[in-house]
Amino acid sequence: MAQDLNQIKSCLDGVGEAFNANDIDAVMAFFAVDAIFDHAAGPDQHGKRFEGAETIRGVFQGLFDNVVSVHWETLSEAISGDRAFCQYRRVAKLKSGEVQDFLSVDILTIKDGKITHKDTYYKNRSS
Repeated sequence: MAQDLNQIKSCLDGVGEAFNANDIDAVMAFFAVDAIFDHAAGPDQHGKRFEGAETIRGVFQGLFDNVVSVHWETLSEAISGDRAFCQYRRVAKLKSGEVQDFLSVDILTIKDGKITHKDTYYKNRSS
């Protein structure tokens, strides 16, 4: 059964607002208990895989703990079936003083208003 596009869009908007508020509880409200997060970097073909909401919470909390602020600007998004394709510009000010500024893409699988799979890709900038 096809999902309601409004439900998927509502999930995208809500999780985006939660990430930009750097609010871990609000972020995790949009993830299914058995969600999977495939990080762009890692040893496997799919990067590094994190399984389960509590494990994913730890990853995102680690990010929030290491930044003064982090913001994702949505550049574009498209929905096809149960997947959303989202392009972002991510700017983070780290506690070390470093500023990270790069483009990224998330492919999100959404079921019943919850993210079940977050597959992230980003530009690996070097100086």
